[in-house]
Amino acid sequence: MFPLDRPRRLRRTPALRRLVAETSVEPRHLVLPMFVADGIDEPRAISSMPGVVQHTLDSLTKAATDAVSAGVGGLMLFGVPTPADKDADGSAASDPDGILNRGLRTLRDELGDSTVLMADTCLDEFTDHGHCGVLAADGSVDNDATLRRYVDMALAQADAGAHLLGTSGMMDGQVGAIREALDSSGRSGTGIIAYAAKYASAFYGPFREAVGSSLQGDRRTYQQDAANRRESWREVDLDLAEGADIVMVKPAMSYLDVLREVADRSSVPVAAYQISGEYAMITAAAERGWIDRDAAILESLTSIRRAGADIVLTYWAAEAARWLGNSRS
Repeated sequence: MFPLDRPRRLRRTPALRRLVAETSVEPRHLVLPMFVADGIDEPRAISSMPGVVQHTLDSLTKAATDAVSAGVGGLMLFGVPTPADKDADGSAASDPDGILNRGLRTLRDELGDSTVLMADTCLDEFTDHGHCGVLAADGSVDNDATLRRYVDMALAQADAGAHLLGTSGMMDGQVGAIREALDSSGRSGTGIIAYAAKYASAFYGPFREAVGSSLQGDRRTYQQDAANRRESWREVDLDLAEGADIVMVKPAMSYLDVLREVADRSSVPVAAYQISGEYAMITAAAERGWIDRDAAILESLTSIRRAGADIVLTYWAAEAARWLGNSRS
């Protein structure tokens, strides 16, 4: 006798599987991270992330416009200054004429409110030591001095046109400090996407090439330990109490358990970042013919959504959005 409950009946055809699918990935769920670099005349390839580039302002505008046309939900912008523009305090981060703020203004002027423009509100790309904050005399990161720099950076990014500020530095009190500064300066409409559970991960390597990081060492004194789950709850609760509009888990694929718990806990939308190392692994395996590239991309995005992400930051956002849009047309 076969069991009365036979789930395979609902797997027989693509139409049946589509009808009963519990999780969907739609273009609006996807956010495209982008890099804009100073001092280059044409897009510059990132060797560890095939297909991803550091953009000029012109190529940034074209790629962003194409991504928005494909239906992506938003864009997350990172700035890459010249080595000469880096210093101990990351002063180019808050300079209205710094590359990140110029990129934000360019995209806001071009795209207006047709997409959600997000900015990386962190100093690591702009410091000559590569850390996410200002260093004390003993070489440790000075949390409170860093918050003052984050406030300066946040106000400049809001003025440049960012809809959401991505507080990715993992400093204590960063969301509250920025929220208070925005509200008290008449910029209360600017939101915060808080990197609430950001882990010190070995999978960030390609990103450091992408932003020309100057880091020597690691960020384990302020990013979360990969061994810890409960710690993420505390971080999320603090960011929510301080006024985060969206909370983020980063990385995504190695932390789906954390993502599920954050999604169950959060009163605001939850994002997850499919980071550079995840992109590089799938890309490298596909280049060697070991996996089906397109199927692996969609499966990975589905897994992140299934774990509870409302929003997925992925370097495949524009490409996947075109696939998904075509499949529904």
